[in-house]
Amino acid sequence: MNDRKKIQAALVSVFDKSGLAPIIEQLHKDGVVLYSTGGTQAFIEELGIPVNRVEDLTSYPSILGGRVKTLHPKIFGAILNRRNHDGDKVQIAEYEIPEIDLVIVDLYPFEDTVQSGASHADIIEKIDIGGISLIRAAAKNYQDVVIIPSKDQYASFLSIIQANSSSTTIDERKDFSRDAFNVSSHYDTHIFNYFNQGETEVFKQSILNAQVLRYGENPHQKGIFHGDMDALFDKLHGKELSYNNLLDVDAAVSLMGEFKNDAPTFAILKHNNACGLATRDSLCQAYKDALAGDPVSAFGGILIGNRTIDLATAKEINDLFCEVVIAPGYDSDALEVLKEKKNRIILVQKEVELPKRQFRTLLNGVLEQDKDLLVEQPTDLETKTKTAPNAQEVEDLLFANKLVKHTKSNTIVLAKNKQLLASGTGQTSRVDALRQAIHKAQSFNFNLNGAAMASDAFFPFPDCVEIAGNVGIKNVIQPGGSIKDELSIDYCNEHGIAMVFSGNRHFKH
Repeated sequence: MNDRKKIQAALVSVFDKSGLAPIIEQLHKDGVVLYSTGGTQAFIEELGIPVNRVEDLTSYPSILGGRVKTLHPKIFGAILNRRNHDGDKVQIAEYEIPEIDLVIVDLYPFEDTVQSGASHADIIEKIDIGGISLIRAAAKNYQDVVIIPSKDQYASFLSIIQANSSSTTIDERKDFSRDAFNVSSHYDTHIFNYFNQGETEVFKQSILNAQVLRYGENPHQKGIFHGDMDALFDKLHGKELSYNNLLDVDAAVSLMGEFKNDAPTFAILKHNNACGLATRDSLCQAYKDALAGDPVSAFGGILIGNRTIDLATAKEINDLFCEVVIAPGYDSDALEVLKEKKNRIILVQKEVELPKRQFRTLLNGVLEQDKDLLVEQPTDLETKTKTAPNAQEVEDLLFANKLVKHTKSNTIVLAKNKQLLASGTGQTSRVDALRQAIHKAQSFNFNLNGAAMASDAFFPFPDCVEIAGNVGIKNVIQPGGSIKDELSIDYCNEHGIAMVFSGNRHFKH
């Protein structure tokens, strides 16, 4: 099974020629006949290496502005003929078709062209036809043909041919074939999604990058991250991110996105929920007040700020055991302090637009939805009570409402002076969530008098506002929409509580 097969002839047609030269030189050294066309042919000739023109093999020039170069029976016959098939042998002899047993392709950069904001016409011209056809043909005939479908395979292929005088095994060819169909299916998926724009309700997603994690949510589970972490973060220090780290990092980045352009803000998260959050005049004070929200849960948490971390903030952070610190930057002296803990993961968050769609596997399929990107503004709020919140109270209500959107349902969030006092998270009843939040706030000695309360969904009964009123909460934001809204409104009016409706539910499950 592992007998090596010598490469005799190669067709090379690539868009990106970086890293190609050593391969061409090794093939030439080992006596491989080269075929090429257009820019790749010129590149090979500039290396001083002989190359046969595809046009001379097919007796047809490159036509239609380069749209048709390799699409010819002599090219595809040379790739697809079965070396041990008598009928194929007869036909390639009859039509004077050579045998090509190596195809090297790098496709037109369709994804990059779309992301660059190019015109529709330019994007269409970057849909590769000949290259994708060559990839599929060579991959199908992996028994006899090697396919190198992108520049990502150059290094591994070069290593093989340098060590084995341009010969390959069936296992190596099959591995490259697998890579080829991965490349081609990924390419076609992105073309489809460009044309589709969500109009056809089908699920097609493809990500080439993958990182094997130490394990999944628990040690007995396998975990893989599909994505490009390097596009999102610069990792400056620490161990590799785990599956659970990634879940928390995602929650942290999503939450801080709500406060990106606000005054210095710091958040501490644990198990995907914020246990501390504060906005202050300095990042250091924001961190201190975020930590005060729940110094117990903060142990082993994920920390994120919306400003460059300075030395004063780093010194405060360094007193806490935390898994990950995320910020848009770090002062050099601050970074040295944070690096004192060898396993602490330090990330610089880059300016990258995140996807606006979410996917979740369940049962035998996938759920897909838009991300909850709705952010209420003061003008969106409808005061439902005789007492209206003042400007500072509106700020606290919106602060709490941003938090409620990123906290597991059922949830109640309590806040005051742009500081998270406590939240009730993931409870089966809204009353339980509120009681949990009150108990937590009081256990850390917060005064709830005048605090704001946010709910992710409407109050089906007036019990929540009654419980809130009894501990001094004076401002409430909720979506509204219950058939018994008036009962909650009446209680608030009787006890001087301001209540506003946002009109928007923010469940998170």
